[in-house]
Formats: sequence, structure tokens, C-alpha cells
Amino acid sequence: MGATYRILLLNNDEAISRYLKEKLTIDGGFSVSCESNSQSGIDAARRGSFDIAIVKFGMPDLDGLSFLRSLKAIDPDCVIIVLIEEPNPYLLKEIYRLGGYDFISQPFNLEKLFFLIKKGTDLRSLMLAHRKLVSGLQEHNTSLQKQNSLLARRIEESTKNLTRLYEDLRQTYMRTIKVLAQAIDARDHYTHSHSENVAKYAVSIAEELRLPTAEIELIRDACELHDLGKIGVEDCILGKTTSLTSQEWEQIRRHPQTAAQILEPLTFLDGVIDLVKQHHEHCDGSGYPEGRKGDDILLGARIIHVADAYEAMRSPRSYRLVPLSKEEAILEIKNNTGTQFDPKVVDAF
Repeated sequence: MGATYRILLLNNDEAISRYLKEKLTIDGGFSVSCESNSQSGIDAARRGSFDIAIVKFGMPDLDGLSFLRSLKAIDPDCVIIVLIEEPNPYLLKEIYRLGGYDFISQPFNLEKLFFLIKKGTDLRSLMLAHRKLVSGLQEHNTSLQKQNSLLARRIEESTKNLTRLYEDLRQTYMRTIKVLAQAIDARDHYTHSHSENVAKYAVSIAEELRLPTAEIELIRDACELHDLGKIGVEDCILGKTTSLTSQEWEQIRRHPQTAAQILEPLTFLDGVIDLVKQHHEHCDGSGYPEGRKGDDILLGARIIHVADAYEAMRSPRSYRLVPLSKEEAILEIKNNTGTQFDPKVVDAF
């Protein structure tokens, strides 16, 4: 199965490259191309598409962050795993900001590397499928627009039918994405129906704030898709009963950004994408992934954040089998008003 995937390995240490290529080829069945400098790596990426790029940072001729930008410019869907000597919080933040998938520090753990490759190829397959479907929708939409231009001059009813067809296609795609999001919720029986419940609370808050109907519908859609990025989080982390390590927590913190990357090709979801990306930002700037604060966070995202937190507290979790009571959950939200939560949203809640 791995033979269908191509890996670009960029490393100036021939012994390590030879060792990794042997393991990846024999044990994983992958097709591996080895390059020893940044220019040959870029040339290889331009010649052919790679599913995974494994890049060593700290090579003499390599500006790692610039190389990430170049790779993403050539293939936005390429999954990049970075080899680094030791984790550096600032460097890791920049790697993730530029689209890096994950990292391996020395000494290299082959089991973790194979796991990241497996998760990375799954994510790439999903993103390519999305891009292909979007391309097909765009091509079909272009065709419909040409027909519409011709038929509108003859009969108004034809135009209405074509518009309805496009809306049906859009709704079909939305249903597909929402089914995927529900499947991610269902990975853990504790979070089954989580997104649906968050949508219920968020819509009630938005109605209390008398938001326009169109904005409320955006919030509803964003709630149903807000945890889509957890497809990139290991199952063992989602179901962990003890405290997360810093590296495990970093995976959790990336899920809004991952969801935004998956949804980015869908231009009709522009308003939803920003809400999904910002739904874990805090009023005082302590949230993630961008550390936004106050009114720099979209109101819809602030609403989803309160709804998400309340639903999580009122439900059993792997790390807390007994949910909080309604009164306890409300008190917890009140105690964090002005720091984690927007006071105006909390009042409406």
C-alpha cells in the first residue's frame, strides 16, 4: 500500500539518508528520492510531485523556513516533516505557521516517523480529494455559467433551473463535509454529537444577540465543522485519560489551523473558515492558534468558544468521566469572563 506514496528525503548526511531510505523502502514500501542540498531538493520537487517531504533543518546551505515556503509554493498539499536536533518553541511555531506538518528530533524515532508518514499520507489523500472535487465543481460551474448566459436570453425559467442545480451541488458538498466532521466526532464515543450540541448552544446565543439570519447560519455551519482538524491528531491523544505532554498539546493546538487548511479551497466557505480557525482564541490573547485578543476575534468565533466550552464541561470525557453540573459549568464560564470568554457573549449565554 505504501508503494503508491513518494517521499522526498533532504539530508546532507549520506549515512543517515541511506539508513532512512532503506527503512522507508523495505519496511514501508515507499518510493524514496534522496537529495543532499536545498537546490537539488527544489529541483526534485519541481520535476515530480511528492506526498511527503522529510527535511533536515540546520544544513549549511539550507534556510529551512525559506525552503518550506518554496516547497509549499510548488505543491501546497505536500506534507512536510522536519528533522531537527532539538525542539525550539519559536522555530516550531514558524514551521507550523508556514504549513509544516510535524517534526522529529534527534535521536530519530522510526516508529514515530512511520506513524507521522501514515497520518500525513491520510491527510494528503483527503486534501487532494477535496481539491479534485472543488476543481470539478468549478469546472462544472464554469460550464453552467456559459449555458446560463446563452439560455437566459431565451427563457428565464432555464436560468432558475441552472441556479438551483448549482445550489444542489453546493449543498451536496456541504453535506459530505459535515458527514466527515461527524465521523471525526464519532472517533471518540465521548464526543459523539459534540458538534451538533455546540451548534445548538451557539445558535441560541447568536439569536439572543439578535444577529442577522445569514450570520447565524454561518455560525451553525462553523460549529458543525469546527473540529474537522482533529483528523490530524493521534487517536491516543484524543482518548488520553491523563495530562497531555507539551508535544501532545501542540498537536491539539494545531487542529483549528488544520481544519482551515482543509476547507481553504472551498471559496463558498470563506466566512465559515475564519470562524473555525479562531474558535479557540481567548479574549486576553492566551488562546490559539494566533493569540488574537478582544475584538480582533470574530464575534461568531467568540460565540462558538463559549458554546464549545460549555458543551465539553457538560459531557463526559476520557480525562473526566463525570461531567460538571449545569450550575458548575456556568460558574466556570463566569469565573473566566473577560480572560477566556467575551463578557458580552457570556451575558447572552
